[in-house]
This record gives sequence, C-alpha cells and structure tokens, in this order.
Amino acid sequence: MTQTHPAVDLVKVDLGVTGMTCTSCSGRVERKLNKIDGVDATVSFATESASISYDPGKVEQAQLIDTVKAAGYDAFTLAAPGGADESAGDVVVDPGTDTTTDVSGPHNRIDAEREREADDLRHRVTVSALLTVPVVLVSMIPALQFTNWQWAVLTLVTPIFFWGGAPFHRATWANLRYGAFTMDTLVTMGTAAAYLWSLWALFLGNAGMPGMTMEMALLPSHTSMDEIYLETVAVVITFLLLGRWFETRAKGRSSEALRKLLDMGAKDAAVIRDGSEVRVPVGQLTAGDIVVVRPGEKIATDGRVVEGSSAVDESMLTGESVPVEVTVGDVVTGATINTSGRLLFEVTRTGENTTLAQMARLVTEAQSKKAPVERLVDRISQVFVPTVIGIAVITLLVHLFVVGGGLAPAFTAAVAVLIIACPCALGLATPTALMVGTGRGAQMGLLIKGPEVLESTRRVDTIVMDKTGTVTAGVMSVTDVHVAGGFAREDVLAKAAAVESASEHPIARAIARAGAEAGTLPEVSDFVGTAGQGVTGTVDGAVVTVGRPAGDLPADLQQAFAAAQEQGGTPVIVRIDGADAGVITVRDTVKTTSAEAVAGLKALGLTPWLLTGDNAGAARVVAAEVGIDPANVIAEVMPEDKVAQIERLQNEGRTVAMVGDGVNDAAALARADLGLAMGAGTDVAIEASDITLMNDDLRPAVDAIRLSRRTLGTIKGNLFWAFAYNVALIPVAAIGLLNPMLAGVAMAFSSVFVVSNSLRLRRFSSTHDQPTHAQTGSIA
Repeated sequence: MTQTHPAVDLVKVDLGVTGMTCTSCSGRVERKLNKIDGVDATVSFATESASISYDPGKVEQAQLIDTVKAAGYDAFTLAAPGGADESAGDVVVDPGTDTTTDVSGPHNRIDAEREREADDLRHRVTVSALLTVPVVLVSMIPALQFTNWQWAVLTLVTPIFFWGGAPFHRATWANLRYGAFTMDTLVTMGTAAAYLWSLWALFLGNAGMPGMTMEMALLPSHTSMDEIYLETVAVVITFLLLGRWFETRAKGRSSEALRKLLDMGAKDAAVIRDGSEVRVPVGQLTAGDIVVVRPGEKIATDGRVVEGSSAVDESMLTGESVPVEVTVGDVVTGATINTSGRLLFEVTRTGENTTLAQMARLVTEAQSKKAPVERLVDRISQVFVPTVIGIAVITLLVHLFVVGGGLAPAFTAAVAVLIIACPCALGLATPTALMVGTGRGAQMGLLIKGPEVLESTRRVDTIVMDKTGTVTAGVMSVTDVHVAGGFAREDVLAKAAAVESASEHPIARAIARAGAEAGTLPEVSDFVGTAGQGVTGTVDGAVVTVGRPAGDLPADLQQAFAAAQEQGGTPVIVRIDGADAGVITVRDTVKTTSAEAVAGLKALGLTPWLLTGDNAGAARVVAAEVGIDPANVIAEVMPEDKVAQIERLQNEGRTVAMVGDGVNDAAALARADLGLAMGAGTDVAIEASDITLMNDDLRPAVDAIRLSRRTLGTIKGNLFWAFAYNVALIPVAAIGLLNPMLAGVAMAFSSVFVVSNSLRLRRFSSTHDQPTHAQTGSIA
C-alpha cells in the first residue's frame, strides 16, 4: 500500500527494473520501496519499470536503486520520455549518485536485457529439447532400452536439470526468501524430487543395474526394480522454458509503442537564420526559431503561425480525418502534416515539453498504471505447493512414528508424494493451448501478444470504440448533393469536382473522387485557391466556386447546410456564375460491418461505448447507425481525455476493453484492461495494444474476444487435468503404495489429454464470413 506524504517538493524518477519473472516480483519490489520513509512507488511488471516520487531530504536516489538490488533485481535510472538525452543516446548522470547510465535511446537498457534474456531462454530451450527427445523415447519405449540405458538418460538429463532449469531454480530461491510460492517453486520442487529420487534409485537402489527396465508391477515390491523419473524432469523443464521464452518475447510492448511514437516526429527542419533558410536537426531547435513548412511536410515541433495559411492534418492528435484550417496566430503541433499552403511558424516548445513527448509520457504512465494479471498457475501454486509439502512432511512423520519400518520406507513414501504431485502435463498445459490458440488466431488475422491478455478478455464487460478509422472508414466521402431550383444535380457535382480536382485538400479529393465515379470530369482553367475560403475555376465557360458561404443562402440551401452540420457532416457551397447552385456534404462514412460487430459484442455480454474527438452531433449519428446507446457516447475528447475516460469507467467498477487505430488512441489502448488495435492503423497503436486485428474490419474484435476466452478456458481445463490425475494418486503415494505403473499411466494420460484438448482450438471458427483479400488491410 502506498504511503501518503506531506506536501513537499518531491523528486520523480523512473527506474528500469530487470529480473522480475512474475507479478509477485513486481509486488515485492513495490512493497520494499514504499517501506522507505518519503517514498511513493509504483512498480510495473509489464513495463519492467518503477515510477517513484521521493523526498530528497529523506532519501537519495542511490538508496532506491540499492533497495531494488537488495530484493534480488537489477535497477538503473531511465531518461524521461521524449527527453533529449534518451533520444540522442546520451549518457545520463544519476543525481546524487555520481554514476552514469547509458540510455542509448528510449528504454534501451531494458530492451537489451529483455533481448539477452530471450536469447538465453531460446538457447536453453533448444539444447534442452534436443536432449529431451532421446530421453523420452528411451524411457517410454521398452524396446529401445539398451543395456545401461538409464545411465545414458541420467547423463542427458543432468544438464537439463541444472542448466536448463536454472532460471526456475533461481526464481524459486528468490521467492522462498520472502515466503512466496509460484510456478517456479512448483517446477523446482517437482523436478528436484524426481531427479534426487532417480539418483537415489540409481546409486543406492537397484535401478542402476545393467538389466534395468521399466517395472510395471501392479503393486510395489521389494523384488521390483526401483523406478526413475528422469523423463519427467526433462519434459517439464523443456516445455516450461518454451512457455517462458514466449512470455519474454511478448513482454515490454510499451517500450516499442514509445519508440514508434517518438519516431513519428520530423527528423529535421528548415529554419530562417541570418536571413537564409538552413536545415537543422530537430534537436537543435530552440524557442523563438522561425521554421518553414512546405505542403506535404511534417511540422517539426510545437509553435505559432507567423505567416501563411494552410490546412493541417491533425489526425495523429485528434483522430479526425477533417483537416484543420490554420492562419497567422494559430497554434500548430509537432508531427502533424501541412497539407496545402506554405507556413512559417515560431517555435514555442521543444524536447520533452512538446505535445508528442507528452503523448509518449501518457503511454508510459498508462502502461505503468495497468493492473497486472497474475498467472493462473501462480495463484494455484500459492496453495498447492505448501499443501503438498505439508502432506509430504506428514507422510514422513506418520511412517516413522506410527507405521514404523524405518527411515528408508518413510523417506521413500514422502518423496513419492513430491514426485507424483509434480504434474508432467503442467509443462504442456499453457504452452500448447497458447501455441494452438494464437496460431489459429494468426490464421484468422488476430495477433494475441501474450498469455496475460487471455485473462483480461475473460473479465471484460465494457468495450470502448474509437470512431474515426475504427467504426467509420476514416476517409472523407460525399454523402449528399442538394441543388437549388434550376440546377441539375449531375451538372453541379461534375463542375464542383472538376474545380476540386486541382486541389490537394482532403475535402476537395472526396468531391473530385465522387465526381469522377459519376462520369468523366470536364476541363478546368483559371484555377485559384484561397486557403481557408475555397477554390475557383472556369468550367465549360462558367465560373465555379466551391467553399464557404459568401453571404445569405436561399432558404432550401440554408436548411440543407444546417442539417448537414447537425448530422456531423462538412457542407460546402457550390456557386456557378455567382449564383448559389447547391450544397455538397462530405463526411466520414460508417463501415458496412460495424453494426454487425457491435451486435456481436453485445451478444458476448459487453456494453459498447463510442469515444471520439469529433463533435457530439457526428458522434451521435454514428452511434445511432451502429446500435450504440446515445448515453454511451463521449465526444470532443483529446488523447489525455481518452485516458481519463477509460480510468473513469474503470473506477466505476468496469473492466474495460478499448478498440482504436490512431496515435491518439495509443495511451488509452495501453491504459485499458484489454487493448485491441486495428491492423490498418498506426504502428504506435498496434504496439500499445494487447491484440491486433490484422484487417480494417471491426468484426474480428468479436472473434478475438471469443478466441481469447476459449483459449483461456482450454488452459484452465488443461491445468485442472494436469493436477487432477496426479493429485488423485497423492493418497496412494502417502500410504506407501505408489505404483510405478499408475504413476506412469497418470503422467502419460494427463499429457495426452492436455495436448488433445489444446488441439481442439484448431476447430475454432469465426461467427462471420472471413474478409476477402481486397477487404483486408495491412499493418501500416
């Protein structure tokens, strides 16, 4: 529990924390830090970082790092998102420590540690798998059991147990120091019991004799060969290494999202210095510089327009496809795109103070606040491990002091309990379901990024959808042409499209496209464009103007103009030879599949919400078209407001999923309990999400949640049977009647069941027709 401190000037620092293997680790580090007087810390397992506010009068930064290291993990300072030092790869001096940290880019040290860990796990699982295959074949097939085969198996399994299983054994020791039991504890306990028992059977029992074969007697007897369980050690460690490797590769998506977001900014800018235009890196810009931006270029940083006018594409900021008209005195934002006129603007903010850097900070903070999902097997282990150890101790004491017979039979029975309690199928339960489930998802265009995603889908009861590009197409289209008396609709549209075909404005392109689809466009001459007002040209001898109203409109056109605005459209006036000829309405159209998708989400028990930066009128119209309750519409929100709205719903007790596609959705996707990104959207949104829908259709969101829930259900079923078969034999082992045949059958049958149960996921199918190639988008 975090502490409350008096109002003092707190210093905020972000630490990278590596070496954490589960949410128990992050919880332990957080508790250790918050025990320090003057410290308020939040530790995220997902981002492998700690966000700390501390009182410099009571604690030094070095003490914070030492505290994390004392808990068994590595710690180092991180530069702030968007700061000059991290983007430039500088060496940062840690205040109060006189030490340096080479950040070499956003969170690069964490990335490097993760890459090193993934490579190490890949190496361990590859070698362990190569050694495991012959071990399993020889152990399970009597016909392959040559003379002294058991010693060859011991030789192959020993490096698997000590070297391959080292990550689990290290984590077990670290957890036991604090009285915590996790899957690592179960793995170490079971494999150590099986390995040590096998050593006893080989060196002190009769299992080491040259003629040893697998004994299948109905009951244990003094004349039977001692059983060895070396194949169990190999299989459990190998498959769990595979699962750990998958988890490590899926971890840390937030740092990728952060990198993609920061990479969106311009790399250089044209600056007026000493009367000349020179190009300089963005990092060299300072407040007061005058920057030139030509049509099609990115705006380098935040500033205020001092000359020119243009339409600026702010979709990365607002998510809306309609460009914003700017002129002298208006504010422009870094990483947005100048679409038409030439602009000169004065730099007002640089570095970590820019809007882009603040959005990056939003993503990082959203990930750090996201509640981690503790692995299901870890929760089971908290109860199962101490229970099994207790049963083993009781078995030992009962056989020693009640049953009698000496130390050897008592020890044999106690160890037998530990062996039979380690389910061989545990190593298969989660990885096989994940491999089959995520593989089937990939075939359907659904990318599930990690096992923790699956548990999130089970609890989701609310789904928030971005409007533009998610529910709607995100492209401006002509939806209505209303003409005045005496004018023909086809003629008005054709003349307007001809003039607009000479313009690069997004609204102009929509009108030009609609005219071209209706027929061949006439030629235009004497074209003149006035930024923010409209365009004029001569078509078939008539002067045609398309743009804003020049004065009072005729009643019928005024009514059409007002109706278009009320419904969230963008109306423009067409004048031919000075007469108001018609109103053309352009708007972002709803995707044809969105209503079906919303109905499918409702059928799953989810409450849909619409969240958008667009105006309330447009949002309500879209909501009505797709079947979303008007009370569940949140409009006119900026990126930071989207995060706040997600948090508000979570604070109401809801478990929230978010579907989006734009940069402005990234922080909200990261903050939601479950983030789903459209594959045709931006890389930033994709990296910040948990599930990627690889096409531009909202319906796969329904399939993604169904598949995730089905996969989680399969994992739960696998874990149940992985434990159940073996738990049923614990009483048999406890009374000293552990039958090698029963043990072997239980382990083999549970493993076969787990694999077969997982393969059922291959039959998972969509509730709708799969999109054709033409309908399917690709990752931007």
